Amino acid sequence: MRGKLKIALAIPLVILMASAGLYAHHGAAGQDMTKLTTVKGTVTDFQFINPQVLLYLDVKDESGKVEKWVGELNGPNEMTRQHMNKNTLKVGDQITVNGNRSKNGSNFLRVHSFVTPSGQEFVLARGTDYPPREQ
Repeated sequence: MRGKLKIALAIPLVILMASAGLYAHHGAAGQDMTKLTTVKGTVTDFQFINPQVLLYLDVKDESGKVEKWVGELNGPNEMTRQHMNKNTLKVGDQITVNGNRSKNGSNFLRVHSFVTPSGQEFVLARGTDYPPREQ
């Protein structure tokens, strides 16, 4: 009887310990957190999905060549609390995005803020300790 009780108590404990990693969230180790990069472009897709909202942009470089960029925003629940929804941005919108670029140089931003075509600025609630914009 004591053996069955130990097993009955051990199983939930093992499950709890094994699932602790599910609460972990990826960090910003892949992004250059020392500066913000600003890009202006056209929204090609806006995916209001879990675990992170994704923003896809076509951005013209200095020579006029179009580059594909991806921005990662907060999760949909956090975005909703910040008065954003799946209709905040639409395909074809011309927007300005500020964020932390990937250290590997790829066209990926961890989005800090963006400005809609109407001029409304949304600053994501990821803390206030952000560096100055890249010149």
